[in-house]
Parts: sequence; structure tokens; C-alpha cells
Amino acid sequence: MAAPREHKSRWWYLADRVGAMASFLCAIHCAALPFVLALLPVFGLGFLADHRFERGFVLFASALALLTLISAYRHHRQPLPLLLAMPGLVLLITGVTFAENYSIALHSVLVTCGGLLVASAHFINLRKHRAVHAH
Repeated sequence: MAAPREHKSRWWYLADRVGAMASFLCAIHCAALPFVLALLPVFGLGFLADHRFERGFVLFASALALLTLISAYRHHRQPLPLLLAMPGLVLLITGVTFAENYSIALHSVLVTCGGLLVASAHFINLRKHRAVHAH
């Protein structure tokens, strides 16, 4: 009966990979946005600069991070991914809510740092997952 557990483990592994990629892309998006803001409409990508899109993306990344990292913690009992993700999520949420009213630089720094912390948490979580399943 190891098949259902293996299937569940595979799903969480995939979710963690999606979360890592989403967080990393979020960090790149936020770091590059001030530089390419004027070019986005030319390429039909103006929606990427919309605050609603950004909030939705952060909400998705936050929910995915919490689901995957808490589930993984229950499995491998290693707190490091959660310890990285929590301040990252705080920075992301602060960046897309409160810091929007301040300078674009503050907003970009908060969200970029938050995205990098969450992406790092996912990558470390993936390594912990592989280490547990290698034994």
C-alpha cells in the first residue's frame, strides 16, 4: 500500500517545485519591474504592472508556500524552510499592501526580498524532501 503515499509525496514535491518557480519569478518580476515598466504595454504585457495582478500572484504564492511547507514540515520536521518563508511572506504581503503607497523602490525591495526568501525556502524544502526519500 505504498502507492497512495508515494502519489501524495509526488504531488507535494510538484507543488513545492511550482511554488519555488512562482516565488523566483515573482522576485525577478519585482526586481525588474521598475526598469521595464514603460516597455510592458508595447509587448502587450501591461497587466504585469497592475497591482491587482501582483496581489493575486502574491496571494497564490503565499497560499502555495504555506500548504507545501507546512505539509513538508510535518513529514521531515526540519524548521529551516518555514523560518525562511515566514519573513518572506511578511515582506511580500507588506510590499503589495502597505508599501504600494510609498516609493516604487521600497515596494520593489520588499517584494523582491520576500520572493527570494520564499523561493529559498522552497528550494531548501525540495532538498530536505529528496534527503528523506533517499534514505
